Amino acid sequence: MRLITTHQNADFDGLASMIAAQKLYPDAALAFPGSQEKNVRDFIAQNLIYTYNFLKTKDIDLDTVDTLILVDTRDSKRIGGFKSCLQNPNIKLHIYDHHPQNGGDIDGELEVIEDFGSTTTLIVEEIRKKNISISTEEATLFALGIYEDTGSLTHLTTTPADLIAAAWLLEQGAQLDQVAQFISHELTSKQISILHELIKSAKKYTIQDIPVVVVTHSIHEYVDEFALIVRRFMAMENLNVLFALISMGGRIYLIARSRIADVNVGIIARDLGGGGHATAASATLKEMTLIESEEKLIRTLHRHIHPQAIASEMMSTPAINIIPATSINETKEILTRYNITAAPVQQRPTESEPNPPILGIITLRIVEKAAHHNLGHRPVSDYMSSEVRTLPLAATLADIQELIIENRQRIIPILDNEKLVGVITRTDLLNRLVNDPAHLPKNLLYESDNPSLERTRNLNSLIVDSLNREMIQLLQTIGVVASAHHCNAFAVGGFVRDLLLKKPNFDLDIVIEGDGILFAKALAQRLGGRYKTHERFKTAMVVMPNDFKIDIATARLEYYEYPAAMPTVELSSIKLDLSRRDFTINAMAIQLNPNQFGTLLDFFNSQNDLKKKVIKVLHNLSFVEDPSRIFRAIRFEARMGFQISPHTKRLITNAVSMELFGKTNDVRFLSELKHILSEENPLPALQKLAEFDLFQFLWPDLRPHYKMDRRMSHVLNQAQLALSWFELLYLDEKCSHWMVYLLAIMSRSSVGQLSEFCLRFEESIKDTAFLLEQKELVDAKIHIFARNLAMPQSHIVTHFKGIEIEGLLYMMAIARKNHVKKAISLYVTTLRHIEPELSGKDLITMGYKPGPQFREILTFLKNAKLDKRIKTAEDERELLQQRYPLQ
Repeated sequence: MRLITTHQNADFDGLASMIAAQKLYPDAALAFPGSQEKNVRDFIAQNLIYTYNFLKTKDIDLDTVDTLILVDTRDSKRIGGFKSCLQNPNIKLHIYDHHPQNGGDIDGELEVIEDFGSTTTLIVEEIRKKNISISTEEATLFALGIYEDTGSLTHLTTTPADLIAAAWLLEQGAQLDQVAQFISHELTSKQISILHELIKSAKKYTIQDIPVVVVTHSIHEYVDEFALIVRRFMAMENLNVLFALISMGGRIYLIARSRIADVNVGIIARDLGGGGHATAASATLKEMTLIESEEKLIRTLHRHIHPQAIASEMMSTPAINIIPATSINETKEILTRYNITAAPVQQRPTESEPNPPILGIITLRIVEKAAHHNLGHRPVSDYMSSEVRTLPLAATLADIQELIIENRQRIIPILDNEKLVGVITRTDLLNRLVNDPAHLPKNLLYESDNPSLERTRNLNSLIVDSLNREMIQLLQTIGVVASAHHCNAFAVGGFVRDLLLKKPNFDLDIVIEGDGILFAKALAQRLGGRYKTHERFKTAMVVMPNDFKIDIATARLEYYEYPAAMPTVELSSIKLDLSRRDFTINAMAIQLNPNQFGTLLDFFNSQNDLKKKVIKVLHNLSFVEDPSRIFRAIRFEARMGFQISPHTKRLITNAVSMELFGKTNDVRFLSELKHILSEENPLPALQKLAEFDLFQFLWPDLRPHYKMDRRMSHVLNQAQLALSWFELLYLDEKCSHWMVYLLAIMSRSSVGQLSEFCLRFEESIKDTAFLLEQKELVDAKIHIFARNLAMPQSHIVTHFKGIEIEGLLYMMAIARKNHVKKAISLYVTTLRHIEPELSGKDLITMGYKPGPQFREILTFLKNAKLDKRIKTAEDERELLQQRYPLQ
């Protein structure tokens, strides 16, 4: 193991140096030896928590560390518990540092030590020498390390190399506004005095439920760096919005800062004659007193501060409602079917009343209690909560909080022109609050084990860095077509997962909030392609002119009538569509509409599970509803190097104990099994299937062997070797890997048992016939080959007649004698391609009459050539005169 670390109480130079060093050591792990400075913790929590995997000291086996890379220190006293690594006899120590030499410094096998203003500078120099590319985010972090340690390039320790490195980082896209946000400066005594005066003058206004702080101050002379004082005040008081009016030298200066989207200080400053960004702006107010300028500012704030309407963003759609006459038992069934705990009660719409009022709310808890008291036959209207308030689409977060937190209303029906369009639950509100760091206790922001604070974030830079131009243009086109047809388009599933993992994936799945089939028709027309539809599931496939396929689905909610049933489908929103996915790592979406292009939607902490490399189901009945998901979990674990979470393992064990596989012959089982057997190395997944006792359901005739005994493991290993050998031949010939492995697994079963297996899982007639034929031929021929050590080559070709490449590789896997494998190898590479020199046309020229005898003659010549009795065409003619003389 190679490990990169820095000094305790790490600053930005230490952090940036660690990340920069990983560009030089891509396979090395990152770990802090102790705590970090507060602003570094803030930066990691906001920007790096899911980009880099910082290991904890307790999770590292220090005895396995063979290379220790130290950055921004060479003092063993400052690396905490990692000091014990220095006792490893074969440890390699690489040091990157800019500090002057000290008596207690340790020596390294590799030392890159320069008297620069920061360690980041010297590592950036190494990166430049090696022509290693860096991202905009990395450039910003590296600049942050340099700017902090050099006092924004003003300290006496700053060298020309620091300026050159900073300039290069700017060329790579470093964002200086982000650098400035996290660099702290010490205040002078005069600035501290002014800061105290600002605190005394602070006034708090509440405008549209948003707290705004305004400070005023007068000084005679001009004070530089006043923005620094304002920023320090904002940080000290943990303010979201701050306006400072400062009278200096006969003018009034406005400095405005905002950390929330509801207050755009750039617009407010422009209205006052200034300008700036949404988060930072300024203006100069002339010919008015400080009191007049404050009054003008307050009037401007009232004009421009309008909280964003977020009910439309937060709500779950469609709203599943209950008719008041529905019985308690039926209501319980509906709530369970849709996996919800509460629903609004409303009459059916009629022509005279198309938008009936919301009568109440019923909860699963009340329903279960009523059923327990034998009231299941009573109408739900008898026990619903009738005191219910609704909100419009334009409702703000404050409105929602008041109803759910203060009025303790379980769910809020959301109306659009009196029509029920969605509901907001307590979980929706909690997710919104957790998504905003301003609402979180500060210590939560520093824990690396926390779920992502960014349930939605923009992935534009990742899309540009990871995808080719054609794919990006295709995604943009999909978004444009969706917007033109008034629907929302999302890339979902494995495409999103692999994009975040920076792995190529060209299986593009699109989900549409709207009519997926109508969208598919429009997209096919726009791309000049064709489409196929599946009306029942509201799905379609668009095939582009270059045969690239795009799967289109309508956002849908699936529910299951009974365990292991096929799903029943209803239209839904993207949130509910994602909630039906198999695992959290596959339950993310990227919006493609132009206004939100690249926005990641993550409702289930999927980024967290992706970072931890765990496979976790979305709900506890996932395997009960669809047992084939177990195969998928095992396949993902083997292919991606992830781990099935302990809880998910327990759910798999429970599903197996319920014998759900024995209750249905679901075709999805074989489909998932084919995926496993088509992997480059399916053996770990097959071993896991055996560990979970799944062989007993797939292959009941293998029951004594479903633990995968030594013979079974040997045959599967031989099958893998045979397939690898065939792939290395680079022949222009396709081979179905899954068939080879399936035949190998069924090697001790009869042809009839294989037939039953194919019938049980509804394998196609064509593939079933092929598998049965290959097994029957191979099982009959392998004994003949085993008994004959030196079989003539013509006999080898005769016996292999009808056996295709899948059968030959299966035969190679089960063969116990080397001479049998050599015969197969010789046949595949050479013998099957040998043909006589003479053709039917040559025979006619020689005087032979066309007829059935031609096949006999050509076979005779081919066998003679295989057995090396003839070589040339002349040899063939002479042999023909002897065996088949012309009359």
